[in-house]
Amino acid sequence: MEAEKANYPIQRMARLLRVSRSGFYAWRHRSLSEVSERAVGRAELDAKVRRAHADSTGIYGAPRVQAALARNGTGVDRKTVASSMRRQGLAGISPRRFRPVAPIGQARVHSIPDLVARKWDTGALDTVWISDITYLRTGEGWVYLCAVRDACSRRVIGWAMDSVQTSALVERALRMAYILRGGGPAGVVFHADRGTQYTSAQLNDVCSGLGIRQSVGRTGVCWDNAMQESFWSTLKTEFYDRRRWATRQDAIRATGRWIEEFYNRARLHSALGYSTPVEHEQFLTMKKPQPAQAA
Repeated sequence: MEAEKANYPIQRMARLLRVSRSGFYAWRHRSLSEVSERAVGRAELDAKVRRAHADSTGIYGAPRVQAALARNGTGVDRKTVASSMRRQGLAGISPRRFRPVAPIGQARVHSIPDLVARKWDTGALDTVWISDITYLRTGEGWVYLCAVRDACSRRVIGWAMDSVQTSALVERALRMAYILRGGGPAGVVFHADRGTQYTSAQLNDVCSGLGIRQSVGRTGVCWDNAMQESFWSTLKTEFYDRRRWATRQDAIRATGRWIEEFYNRARLHSALGYSTPVEHEQFLTMKKPQPAQAA
């Protein structure tokens, strides 16, 4: 009757089909209401998805958008979120596929051992710290960033930037991490690659003085520091390569802000159950048994 109402009177169709006109109009009202409710619900979900995507500066895909919505009390499955994003032309940013460099040899070039063997996350904070240096382009030339991260929480606990990459750059980042951790835990492993900045006598003296055990991967085997390489991919894809940087100071200020305000405290990490590094550290600290109080 709905399909033919433009061609035949409702009264006549109702009589021929032996149904009541009131029944037809009641069905039609229910159908229109259901369509309207679905449209309103979809519009509300689209708005929430759009807001979560915008709050991430446009980097979240469907899994992290779903996690962000769940944190705000909106439970919805990932496929529904993905459909909403497609409908609105939204997409996350995915890093380029990591292509490892082939090993160039296993010869030991320094006495520092590999204390990690690719087992970075031991489930406890301040057990393994990982570090590396990357280079970032600016209008004034390269600026080098050294970062130190806790392998358990993924938090950047120390970082330094400069126009040159030296052992002093690594020392600044390491001392920042040491201070942030309240003087540093005894025997923490500091893992990096075999770059000269990490195998220098200067850094060896610094680590010895701070009670930190040095660790390096094998020569030319990129997988031995893959967790830190993954961080560089995230930083460049989701943040740094999305704009041009006129000066080194512009890059240093903005990168520091991104690390401290977004990466450590706002970005949801799938490896941490879609929590932030700071939240994960708070969770682990709450679970840690507290020392007994003296009577």
